[in-house]
Amino acid sequence: MCRWLAYLGSPIALEEVLVRPNHSLIDQSLLARDLYLPGEAAVEQFPHRAFPTNGDGFGIAWAGRSGLIGQYRQVDPAWGSQNLRHLASQIESGCFLAHVRAAPHGTISEQNCHPFVHAGWMFQHNGEIHGFEQVKRELTFDVAPALYPSILGNADSEVCFHLALTYGLADDPVAGLSRMVERVERARRERGITDAFRATMCASDGSQLVVLRWVSPDAPAETAPTLFHASGPTMLRAVDGSEQALPTDAQLVVSEPLELHWSNETWVEIPEGTIGVFRTGEQPVFTPV
Repeated sequence: MCRWLAYLGSPIALEEVLVRPNHSLIDQSLLARDLYLPGEAAVEQFPHRAFPTNGDGFGIAWAGRSGLIGQYRQVDPAWGSQNLRHLASQIESGCFLAHVRAAPHGTISEQNCHPFVHAGWMFQHNGEIHGFEQVKRELTFDVAPALYPSILGNADSEVCFHLALTYGLADDPVAGLSRMVERVERARRERGITDAFRATMCASDGSQLVVLRWVSPDAPAETAPTLFHASGPTMLRAVDGSEQALPTDAQLVVSEPLELHWSNETWVEIPEGTIGVFRTGEQPVFTPV
């Protein structure tokens, strides 16, 4: 599937976590790893998870000047983009999201690349609504009329974002994401879809990271996409063998650890079926969906 990261803390250059680590998001765009199963077993048992290459576009979004959100998205693979590397070395922010895409749904277009941005919020997703073509119409029609024109792409992720906005993401992010999950699951049940809704999502207004890890409970053979977090002065191993420390107030959430050899002491797995809220200098708070 896709891979993403989200950072919150003292301002840093995006390249500190996007480019320099020895298993950076750019490296993962070329070769992501299934963290539960070896390659052939993953392909055989869960073929929809077998996306080691995430080359269907990339994007970054960041808290910029005057409280505005910046955004840059392209359909090219992240590993070959010099523009992305140049921007990452020049942009500093205390909150940013980055995403590399493998496209199970929707066309390969800039409009379908993450992160999505609307009304001061940024949003990104790894996973999919299986059978989305069967529920797309009813889910899209549940989006608030004022928000509907803002849906520019044709993938399930953007619909999920606008449903969460419709259900009050800006006022109560945990409730907004929870109601979105409940609506998708109801649509699956009503249409008799047995394949799972699998998701890790991150929404941010620049002051917090609100992350979701989910898999449909009626699909017990499935697992949610992986999601980890690291807090505080985390040491990241760089490509050149050196180590770099993140700020002491850093919060970092990732689909896959940014190091080739990593420890559970540094990278803590986020529980399935929870929404976590990360704020600068605080311990994350997890709530069951």
